[in-house]
Amino acid sequence: MAKSDRALIVLLLLACAASAQTLSTGRTVRHHHVQEASIAPEVARAEAALEKKDYAAAEQDLQAALEKHPNDYRAWFDLGFVYTATGRDAQAIDAYRKSVAAKPEIFESNLNLGLMLARTGNPEAEEYLRAATGLKPSAKPPEGLYRAWVSLGQVLETRDSKQAAAAFEKAAQLKPNEAEPHLFAAAAAEKSADMAAAERQYQAALECDPKSAGAISGLANLYLTTGRLPQAEAALRKYIALAPQSAPAHLMLGRVLVAQGKAPEAEPVFETALRLSPGDPRAEAELGALYAMDREFAKAEQHFRAALQKQPADAELRHRLGTALLQQKKFPEAQKELLAAVNLKPDYGIAYGDLALAASENKDYALAIKALEARARTLPDTPATYFLRATAYDHLQDYKQAAANYHQFLLAANGRFPDQEWQARHRLIAIEPRKK
Repeated sequence: MAKSDRALIVLLLLACAASAQTLSTGRTVRHHHVQEASIAPEVARAEAALEKKDYAAAEQDLQAALEKHPNDYRAWFDLGFVYTATGRDAQAIDAYRKSVAAKPEIFESNLNLGLMLARTGNPEAEEYLRAATGLKPSAKPPEGLYRAWVSLGQVLETRDSKQAAAAFEKAAQLKPNEAEPHLFAAAAAEKSADMAAAERQYQAALECDPKSAGAISGLANLYLTTGRLPQAEAALRKYIALAPQSAPAHLMLGRVLVAQGKAPEAEPVFETALRLSPGDPRAEAELGALYAMDREFAKAEQHFRAALQKQPADAELRHRLGTALLQQKKFPEAQKELLAAVNLKPDYGIAYGDLALAASENKDYALAIKALEARARTLPDTPATYFLRATAYDHLQDYKQAAANYHQFLLAANGRFPDQEWQARHRLIAIEPRKK
């Protein structure tokens, strides 16, 4: 399987598994305040209003409380919660900062400040989330600390995936029977190119939940990127058993089967992908490629045309359609598609070679030579390109260039193409005395 094919498979597979590896950590938490000897009456009224989600009344009472006691950490925390609930992020951050400054040992203040800073992309988020992981939540400590470690891991992922993986592993220790933290740890390990650690984490997630779609698709993804196609096939089949309506999973399974030389098995899999997602250009293109591989070029043409209806600017699809038309000797149509391919992708060397062939069959020898020269800018000449260029110049009666390319062809062919070599030698006998 080509590297580019693997990359596409990975992208498609991630689309399948994305929902299984997403955790919303941006929601702030309330602080379950312990009973205190003294609490301002305004704060008490505000917290009663918060229970009813009466944010306007709560804000009014909290502002009144802070006018009297500007260092009341509890009032600042509650006001931060009001600002968060009403979409005033900058003011919420300021309120949580003041709550932390007034009493740094409160878990919820540090967590909420870290979450709000992370939401705005502020790198200070790490400092407060780390602080939260070392503090005790006021209620449900394992749940709160789990949230802090996962949130810290998500912040760290953008700059240090190894540290992120370590944070997710800490979260996994707090919820040993849940697959989710292992999925996060696996994804972070993959980002740091530690595939062995990623595989261990995916396997750990499966131990927690044998039907975890995220773990199964993650393993399939990992096996694909590391070239372990039989294992990828097994994982994809297991995933499809859990998600039989997943068109991308069927599409990927078909590609993996083709890469293993199991093209006959791949065809019904691609057909299923297309049935599940009618008109999907990826499935249409894959079926077209499969039919082209089996030399059923009319069927290949049909699927390539269907794919191009959705992706008309895809140079590779234009090239594939052009080659299918070439094989059916539909030379004018082939030339049109191949011209479109190279116009979309001016450095598309292989397409220029096929365009030269189509142009030659259409007796457009000037275009054939132009296409061959464009090809030569990105790919080395071959016996076939020398021969095609020689015959094009020969038809245009540029015998000097024709002879030069026939000689290059004979040197490169070295006895491997007897029919064309015979033709080249006889043409040289005819044209060399007359070359200009």
